[in-house]
Amino acid sequence: MAAKKARGLGKGLDALFGDMEVSIQPESKKADDNDKGAKTKSGSKSEIVENGINYIDINDIKPNANQPRKTFDEEKLDELAASIEAHGLIQPLVVRKSANGYEIVAGERRWRAARKIGIKEIPAIVRELNDEENMLLAIIENMQREDLDPIEEAEGINQMIETYGLTQEQVSKSLGKSRPYITNQLRLLKLPEEIRKMVSGGKLSSGHVRALVTIADEEKQLKLAIQAVEQGLSVRQVEALAKDTKDIKRAKPRVKRKSADVKRVEDDLKNALGTKVNLNQSGKKGKIEIEYYSKDELERLIELLKSLG
Repeated sequence: MAAKKARGLGKGLDALFGDMEVSIQPESKKADDNDKGAKTKSGSKSEIVENGINYIDINDIKPNANQPRKTFDEEKLDELAASIEAHGLIQPLVVRKSANGYEIVAGERRWRAARKIGIKEIPAIVRELNDEENMLLAIIENMQREDLDPIEEAEGINQMIETYGLTQEQVSKSLGKSRPYITNQLRLLKLPEEIRKMVSGGKLSSGHVRALVTIADEEKQLKLAIQAVEQGLSVRQVEALAKDTKDIKRAKPRVKRKSADVKRVEDDLKNALGTKVNLNQSGKKGKIEIEYYSKDELERLIELLKSLG
């Protein structure tokens, strides 16, 4: 069942990655190592070792079709590429076998950065995973590294629920996030497309969108989002403005029901005066309101009241 698989995946990536530091060795050095007797598990130099570190042709590795991350900052990729060139890879990729080589489970940024500097072979751990485990692990890995923008994260969570039938509680346990956090992230998918693009483009932070999502009116949401981007508003400023622009439903004044005795008196006065009469009581005190609709009617009521005296 999906739920059982989900529980085990979110307990951290330490069991999957460990604290391995991997350097990209020059081709000549790797050849020397192999000549010294470096063997795979089965004794063959060319066979891939499952769950062990393998150096795989980078062109045999393809991106994950279910990768929750949709955007990659080129400037940050360049920085990562420079770091890899200088220090090697801190952690290998995690891949699974596919029809034509291997598919990335975790580490697409590292793979892209390595391609930028012309690396031919890249260290990777080969895991045997089904589609569900592949997708869940990709989301978990990105979230634990905080590599996803809020919209990508929300879409990944939604995919876990819609595609694999997980409950919000199961997603919460898998990702190590609270249930309210999962609920709030899913609310981001209700934001207008224009705002979602601002988030994906790095113009709005998760704090900004959490404030925007509290506004019921879509037009006001978009207007405040544009203002936040153009004026460089802080999260607190957006929160304050969002609070001011919320649609506050004013409670209708409670209408106090009149007793049968009061209504009877009103009817008697209405019949006597020929117009609507309201009797309003407040404790032992009160007032009588006599309605009129023209100057002539007012004069008639005045004469009538005088005659009663």
